[in-house]
Amino acid sequence: MKMNKTTKLINNVLRLRQPQREGLEIFEAISTELALSKDVSLDEEFIKIKNIAKTFENFDGRTFPSICFSLATGLGKTRLMGAFIAYLYYEKGVKNFFVMSPNLTIYNKLRTDFGNISSPKYVFKGLDAFSSAPRIIDGDNYEEFRQQTMLNNDIVINVFNI
Repeated sequence: MKMNKTTKLINNVLRLRQPQREGLEIFEAISTELALSKDVSLDEEFIKIKNIAKTFENFDGRTFPSICFSLATGLGKTRLMGAFIAYLYYEKGVKNFFVMSPNLTIYNKLRTDFGNISSPKYVFKGLDAFSSAPRIIDGDNYEEFRQQTMLNNDIVINVFNI
């Protein structure tokens, strides 16, 4: 697949490994092809995605396209999520994100990796739009942010666990 400038930048700055780079390339192709609308034909979107990602399967009964990437343990799923967030911010202007964690260990890791620029594992290191950490809204600080508007210039990552 041919990468656009944004995907190349993210790949180079974040030094993505081969599986991460392939995931970002597929994500770019899918997000370029999909209709970003509430009133889409899931059958049409399914065909578009299947043409890009041959191993893609159905939307599992959802009423919206749901995309899942499978990476082995230790291959950088958090970094790949960060690459997706950066791509959507740079290419689509998306500023608000939601990440669901399966347990408290990963929940705490995600809050640090996405929101602490002094952490050696800060996911967005080197990306200019993320030189100031995104605002992390989580179970601990939700009450103080829920009354504030989401219509601001901040990048906001909501991190919650089940």
